[in-house]
Amino acid sequence: MDYPFFVARFYDTIYDHMRTHVDKEFYLRKIAETKGAVLEIGTGTGRFFSEALRAGANIYGIDISPGMLGVLRTKINPDEYWRVSEQSAVDFRFSFKFDLILAPFRVFSHLLAVEEQIKALNNICEYLTDNGRLIFDLYVPDPGMIAAGLEGVVDFNGEYMPGKKLQRRVWMKADIVNQISDITMEFTWDEKNDTRTEQWHFLFRYFFRYELEHLIKLSGLQLVQIYGDFNESPLNAESKEFIIVCRKKENARQ
Repeated sequence: MDYPFFVARFYDTIYDHMRTHVDKEFYLRKIAETKGAVLEIGTGTGRFFSEALRAGANIYGIDISPGMLGVLRTKINPDEYWRVSEQSAVDFRFSFKFDLILAPFRVFSHLLAVEEQIKALNNICEYLTDNGRLIFDLYVPDPGMIAAGLEGVVDFNGEYMPGKKLQRRVWMKADIVNQISDITMEFTWDEKNDTRTEQWHFLFRYFFRYELEHLIKLSGLQLVQIYGDFNESPLNAESKEFIIVCRKKENARQ
């Protein structure tokens, strides 16, 4: 799924405020602990990638959005552009394998069909070293929010640069049978002497715990652990996050 220019433009402004304090330290630590190559799927604007690269990580990134990769390239040295490529989780290709593959911030929610979810897991399995790990996160569905939906909720209201206002509003209606959220985000911002408004519409898949366990069993991977937050706490009734850690099954190792 491509991201419109205005989404890519304001992505860091919004998620540095809303998300970075939640997950950034966790992923950067996992990258730093890895001696071999690391792949980030859905690297986006490089919220983790650029910092990990500056710290000396042997990291590569893929994303299907040219707009997001365009923002990422503004953050890294042109000599490192070869480390990022426009590819998808389902069919990416490399000539080598990875000790760690990450799919942060709900990347798997963009895979709507079971067939492409399993295909992505198997593709990832193919590019993991025998002792490699896959780590990805998803949100724990809130049944109340699924039932009620969202109606023009303001989830960001601030500035994208000094004196320039930015607001984001969100609408969501869930297809409960197919576990897909139909989402519209509306961005309103100051542009020169005018105010601009643009909308972005997309579909987002939500998952439940045992569904995730069954999907992993259908692939060449096996589940190591599901944590309930980025502090690696046990999953419980209060958890808001699924942090899923997988490795290759014994019979998938070479």
